[in-house]
Amino acid sequence: MSIVTLQRTGRRFTVGADETVLEAAQRAGVALPYSCRAGVCGSCKATLLAGQCGYPRNPPLALDAGELAQHAILPCQAVPTTDLLLEAREVPSVEDIARRELSVRVVEKWPLAPNVTGLRLLPVAGEARLRWLPGQYLDVVLDDGRRRPFSIANGPRRDGLIELHVRHVAGGGFTSEVAERLAVGDTLRIDAPLGTFVAREDSERPMIFMAGGTGIAPVKAVVEHFLALGTRRAMTVYWGVRHLADLYLAALIDQWLHRSRHLRFHAVLSEGEAEPPLRRGLVHAAVLADYPDLSAHDVYMSGPPAMIETARRQFIAAGLPEERLYYDSFEYAPDVLAKLIARRAGFHP
Repeated sequence: MSIVTLQRTGRRFTVGADETVLEAAQRAGVALPYSCRAGVCGSCKATLLAGQCGYPRNPPLALDAGELAQHAILPCQAVPTTDLLLEAREVPSVEDIARRELSVRVVEKWPLAPNVTGLRLLPVAGEARLRWLPGQYLDVVLDDGRRRPFSIANGPRRDGLIELHVRHVAGGGFTSEVAERLAVGDTLRIDAPLGTFVAREDSERPMIFMAGGTGIAPVKAVVEHFLALGTRRAMTVYWGVRHLADLYLAALIDQWLHRSRHLRFHAVLSEGEAEPPLRRGLVHAAVLADYPDLSAHDVYMSGPPAMIETARRQFIAAGLPEERLYYDSFEYAPDVLAKLIARRAGFHP
């Protein structure tokens, strides 16, 4: 058993044998930032000030050689071999919300885009209403114990309604089930809330939101939270998709724009023609074209790990302090993660 001490707050918790730092922190009620839980997104990154750890599960794919040389670690994969002293961020706003499993019923299903299905869920009779913060996600727990993560696309409501945006992945067992067979009235088992991609209200800085594909779901929840607060902070939303038909929330975003004079929106298409006001290219490049200096902003981003990894490095290079970069990265399926690990087989923890 090892003891981890967080330098900023002095908080301490024990880590059991074969337990990761993140798992132990969650067990102790200490909210460290995290998203993918697979070592690929880097949102949990901390600095090792003293002690040693290893990576017996997955290598820390999100860290480059320079970060490793500066003693960066990924708590979601790091298993201590000695006591540790860490420089790590905490997200106290999520600590008071208990994670739990519950059964929910599908009360609405509708097509959002050619390959995206919308689901609305309610707790079944006898289940207490779920508590969560806008931007968090849930795991759907399958019958065989496997889990599939999905961002919650809305903030908490009095009726307990939960909205999901499920992209159909070719060959994806559960997403195919959602698209083809799941029906209104069916029940699902979920584990929630998860993640630390939540609104930071203790800032007056302008905000940039960047989403890729269905990464708009948690961004939607956080933006709507700030709109409900009546914030006067400038908010600029960038949504990157492949085709025009993928902009399935365009009508809703128009409502946001009419609701707040502090909000701006840019849609970025990576394929096909894009006539103004649409833009063509990669969404993170559009952000940097408009904001080559990000030092005065808070940035929220959600989307595929490759997008997150590229944007994280380039945004930090553009002056954004890493502690003001908040992101939610889609979790890799095990087979995809295995391919990534094989591709980077030169890593030695």
